[in-house]
Order: sequence, then C-alpha cells, then structure tokens
Amino acid sequence: MAEGKKVPGNYLKKFGRGVSRSKGSHAELNPSVSAAFKMKRLESSGASARAGGRRGEGWLKKISENRTGDSITNGIKRLFNGLLIKIGTYLFQKFDMDTLLPLDDREIYRTNATPLITYELGTYQGQAVIFIRFEYDSKLIDWVKKLTGARWNSTQKAWCVKDSELYREKFGLPQKPVVGKAALLRLHPVNQAALLRLVETLQLKSYSPNTISTYRNEFAQLLHVLKDKNVDDLDSTRLRSYFLYCINTLKLSENTLHSRINAVKFYFEQVLKREKFIFEIPRPKKPSILPKVINTQDIKRLFEVTTNLKHNTMLKLCYGMGLRVSEIVQLKITDIDSKNMQVFIERAKGKKDRYANLPESILAQLRTYFVAYKPKKYLFEGQYGDQYSIRSAQKVFSDALQKAKINKKVGIHGLRHSFATHLLEAGTDISFIQQLLGHNDLKTTLRYTHVSKKTIKSIQSPLDKL
Repeated sequence: MAEGKKVPGNYLKKFGRGVSRSKGSHAELNPSVSAAFKMKRLESSGASARAGGRRGEGWLKKISENRTGDSITNGIKRLFNGLLIKIGTYLFQKFDMDTLLPLDDREIYRTNATPLITYELGTYQGQAVIFIRFEYDSKLIDWVKKLTGARWNSTQKAWCVKDSELYREKFGLPQKPVVGKAALLRLHPVNQAALLRLVETLQLKSYSPNTISTYRNEFAQLLHVLKDKNVDDLDSTRLRSYFLYCINTLKLSENTLHSRINAVKFYFEQVLKREKFIFEIPRPKKPSILPKVINTQDIKRLFEVTTNLKHNTMLKLCYGMGLRVSEIVQLKITDIDSKNMQVFIERAKGKKDRYANLPESILAQLRTYFVAYKPKKYLFEGQYGDQYSIRSAQKVFSDALQKAKINKKVGIHGLRHSFATHLLEAGTDISFIQQLLGHNDLKTTLRYTHVSKKTIKSIQSPLDKL
C-alpha cells in the first residue's frame, strides 16, 4: 500500500486531530482519519450558515415592524451577514464536496478518506493502465465509475483507467518522459533554432535520411528537457548529469544512449565547433548480440505459406541475396541483369554500391511476377505506383512468420542473417560472404561464426568422450 500524501504543515490548524507532525516542514496525514469527521465539520458549518440566515430574516422582520431597540444600521449589517451565509449554504447544497473544496483539500479528502486510495501503474490486455485500489466504499465506487474508460479488473481486484497525461496529473503521478517525435512538438522557442542548425548541418554533410532523422529525434529529447534553458549554455558537467539521467531514470538501452551521445556530440563539435567538447564523457559498453537465424526447414515453410506472388518473390530475394529491407524496396527493374545473373545494389548502407548474385531458382518466378504486376520503375511498387514502403515489407514478413507458426522473435533482417549463416555452414569462404553482404570490416561478418552449426555445433563435448 502506498503511504499517505504529504501536505504543508498549515493544515494542522485546519484539521487539528487526524494529522500528525512529521520530520521537516511537512505533516503526514494519518490514514485513520475518517471521511465522517470531515462530513461532520462541513455539516456543522452548513447548520451554522442556516442559523445565520434565520437570524438575518428575523432582523429584517423586526426592522420592518420597528420593534427593535438596536439601530437600523446594525440591523442592516446583520441582515447582510445573514444573506452572505445563506449564499454559502446554497453553494454547499448545490455542489458536492469534491467540487466545493479547494484543490489541496480535495486531495486530502480523496487520499485520506476511509479507505485509503492508492494508484499503481501497470498493464491490462496489452495496454498501459493505472490501477485504482481502495477498500469497499460505495461513494468511491460511484466516483470511479464517473471516470472516462474506468473498468473493473477481476484479476488485479482493482479498478483501472487508461494511462494518460490527464489521469497522471489528476492522480498526482509523475508524467511519462517524452520520447520520439513527440518531443519535436514541445520544444521551447529558445532552442528551436538549435535543432534547425543541427538538421541543416547534417544535410550539408550529406548524411543519410535515416541518420538525420535519428540525430534530430535524439537531440530533441535533450532540448525538451531543457525547456527555456539555452542548449548553447551547457557545459560538459551538465551534459554528464543529463546522460546519467538517461541511464538511471529513463533506463535507455546502450544502443539508444550511443545514438543520443552521438547526436549531442555532433551539435557541439560540428555545429558549434567546440572541439572534443564531450570527450571526457565515457561511452557505455555495447552488448555483444548474436544474429538471430532461422533454420532452413522453417524458411522453406515460410515460403510455402506465403501464397501472394509479390510477397513470396520479395521474401525469396531477401533471403536468396542477403538483402536489407531498405535494399529490397529500393531495387529498380534496371538493376537486374538476368544475363550475368547479378543484381546491382545502389547506394546501400554507408552509400556503398555492390553486386549480389541472382539465384537461378528465382529467375522463372521473377519473370512471372513481372508479367503479372507490370512494375514501371521499382521492382516492388506500392498501391499507387510508388516505392514499396519498409513498414509494408516488414508486415509481409511478420504475417508469414505467424502463418508458418515459427515461434521466434525475429524481424525481416533475420533472412539476411540466415543467408550469411547458411553460406558459412555450406563451406563458403568468410571473405566472400563479407563482399556479398557489403561489410567494411571482416569483424562484422565473423559474428556469424558464433551461430554457425559447422563451427560450434560440430564440436563434441569432452563429456561425450568419457
């Protein structure tokens, strides 16, 4: 159970008992204080107000009949006070306690009423929610039911609402950190020019659209946190604190943190020309992640369940030539040389060109596909004749994976990994695989030796020789 909320010490005088002094300048609410106590105070206030109203009416009658010894001025004053109290009584009866009380008092009433209300972040049916827990109370149940989207979770035995900024603010919970493109819409005008300078410098240096998008989004996260503080005024010490915040609070992965450091480093060293500005900030160690490979039997079943001609051809070319998803959607008709059985891969990752071998088994299917779909420029075109999207290609693979009932968390890039691994197992020289994949460094290609059956699974354990 969560602890009671802390409130300023001046509430001690307002509520007296039921609030206990704690260390420091705050007092902690005692959960034993009942809502009945507050209701009694409010009801007594209402009774006093009604009595004041009756006194005011009495003085009005006495003045009209001239049967009072007080002066007319005093009578008018008492009448005015009585009317004010009557207005207060009307407001008390008209509005419920949750509306009438000031904001801080409302929080005290909600949190400290019997039973205590607690809020907990969680998930329900794959959706982020806020669980609302309290002991049975009919008034609180009626209050929860009025919340938009509130529903009962029998498993958690708690009410829940969608995890949103509105409810987080209403319940006093910390707001979600802004991630991705959302930060671009919330930048303070002070730092908008800095983001524009970053993008323009990346464009002038001919960085790829993917790199520009990554650097822009990661740099925007820093600008969003700064709010109205100028990013140009930051020093290496404050940047170090920010990256610690990314690690300890935001729990960023090593790869995401590397991208964010690269974006910030680019701005200060390439845009502002501060040489080695964040040189002293250590880099997180990258995890050694092995490629995810699909065995040949599963790949064969993957092709069998994909009956759509376009989708089937696309997946077979990805695996048969070891292509990245960005390369398969950028293939043009003119890139295919059926005479030499080669395919030209233009401006691949790192703006490098290379040739890939066209599998002989796909040639007949490729011609059938060309006759059926009649592509004009790109080999795989979208609904309106433009380039096929990367998202659509990824969806084609995920659907095929599900149809084939392959229980692996792997993306379409797994076909490229499988291509390299299966070549290595077939005895292909590692340097040839490096050229086919377009790797600059042989170390990148050597990763596949760790997952190859030929190099690892063929080794017999000493235990088996005993």
